[in-house]
Amino acid sequence: MAENDNMNSQMRPQLSPGSLWGPLVVLVVALVTGGWFLQRGVAQSTNVYLQARLFQEVLDYVTEQYVDPVDQSALIESAITGVLEELNDAHTSFIDSETWDALRFRSGADADYGGVGLEIQKQGEWVTVITPLPGGPALRAGIRAGDRVIDVEGVSAKDWATDQAANLLRGRPGTDVSLLIDRPGVDEPIPFTLTRAVIELLSVPFATMLEEGVGYIPLAVFSETSGREVHDAIERLQEEGLTSLILDLRDNPGGLLEEGVGVADLFLEDGSPILETRGRAAGQDQHYGAVNPEMVPGLPVVVLVNERSASASEIVAGALQDHDRALVMGNRTYGKGSVQTLFRLSGGSILRLTTARWFTPVGRSIQIVRDEPEGSALPVESLTLGVGGEPVTRGAPEELPTQESLGGRTIYGGGGITPDLVVLPDTLSASEQASVQRLFRSAGIFATASFNHAVSYVQDHADLEPGFTLSAADLDRFYQTLVDEHEVVLDESDFMTAQRYVRYQLEREIALQAWGKEGAFLRTLGNDGLLRDAIEILKRAEIPEALFDLASDARQTQAVGASASGVPGLN
Repeated sequence: MAENDNMNSQMRPQLSPGSLWGPLVVLVVALVTGGWFLQRGVAQSTNVYLQARLFQEVLDYVTEQYVDPVDQSALIESAITGVLEELNDAHTSFIDSETWDALRFRSGADADYGGVGLEIQKQGEWVTVITPLPGGPALRAGIRAGDRVIDVEGVSAKDWATDQAANLLRGRPGTDVSLLIDRPGVDEPIPFTLTRAVIELLSVPFATMLEEGVGYIPLAVFSETSGREVHDAIERLQEEGLTSLILDLRDNPGGLLEEGVGVADLFLEDGSPILETRGRAAGQDQHYGAVNPEMVPGLPVVVLVNERSASASEIVAGALQDHDRALVMGNRTYGKGSVQTLFRLSGGSILRLTTARWFTPVGRSIQIVRDEPEGSALPVESLTLGVGGEPVTRGAPEELPTQESLGGRTIYGGGGITPDLVVLPDTLSASEQASVQRLFRSAGIFATASFNHAVSYVQDHADLEPGFTLSAADLDRFYQTLVDEHEVVLDESDFMTAQRYVRYQLEREIALQAWGKEGAFLRTLGNDGLLRDAIEILKRAEIPEALFDLASDARQTQAVGASASGVPGLN
């Protein structure tokens, strides 16, 4: 997520769950900033003052009298962490200055730093190029996926961690960095000198036309350029004959609140409400609405979501659903309906604090109250897995409070965004899932082996076509590689049972290396039942209102029995 570099104490709001602000937080933060809370203008309370004095007395005794020397700064930081943990909010945190500087450096938020445009990962002894980023210095220079970085600025990179290599490749834009690359199939290392540049990571990795005028825009995250990127993608698709649109927010974890509002603005009339935030502190109650004329009036739109669509994704889906502007399809979203503010503390530390919750135009709170702590992970054995190995929940609860959209349709509250048409992805069978879970025990090795296999496959097949299919012999060679070269303990029977998952991963990785993200998407399109259903609905809907009638018909048929595609009557 991005942040606002406002040097005052309060910074740009972000989205995440939870909220509490107790006197102990004021107390401990005041200690860290080098002065009592009374000097910060916090309301004077005799009780809080006494607690502050008590804490200072304990800290002084420990610092001066404990049998072993102690680090007072570490003690205070531990106290802060303990206070924030009491809030049971994984998205409220204290970030020390060193960690904050590293986060800004790694995210590219500091304009003084640039990079060479490489996605890298340690594989074996060497950091390996996963993909050169579009438009970056590395791609322009000819660096490829599968290249191994063996030297940076004359220093051997053997056994470097990924972060170690990344930190040396980054630097001030306009400065040079030299590397030596070991490329499979080339005898001698290849020298490169790259000039660092500011690297912009795209929110929209590509946009494409599918069939019969149906356009497709995947939105991966909400960063500072997301609204502009979606706008530009729509313009490009309009030039190609756009008659309806799929906006894919699946697996989008959110990001900047303003960009969520900006994306929703593209599809709504000027003045339409989009979002309301409500908080306890002054200035947290805010109303956001569309400020521009609608970009594509009358264009049928489907928004795809799943259980990993969160925060800003839910702003867009919720606003368009409330206004009856788009049909939302997929699975119930995550339910991360809160705003965070970054407070800059003295010494360069940051307090990331939940300060408000947000509500859709009809007043729905998106926050889901969970019994387990935010961010806790379920063991893989308890999950249902999709064909690509992704965890799948079983849709929305049967009992959810109902509300009405602005057009009078029935929509659902209770947290998250419940789609107008719930469509669960294709899943692995019980036996397939058991075998894939055993393969997951060597997940890191499997990912490395898949990547290496894909790079070699692309190099060995110069005439590769998008419709390629791996043969049984190809899969057998991959299994032997796992067992012989990577020493993965996996019965051949398990490998055969997990073959649908293995084939999906391998063919997607090969397409990614051969044609990039758009090529990988097109290669796996046939496995995406939800997307196929969205295309079929849009092909039948000439106006936005028709989408809801088609969804209603599909819901009625779902009650009878599901088709292979997930939505009866759409095959």
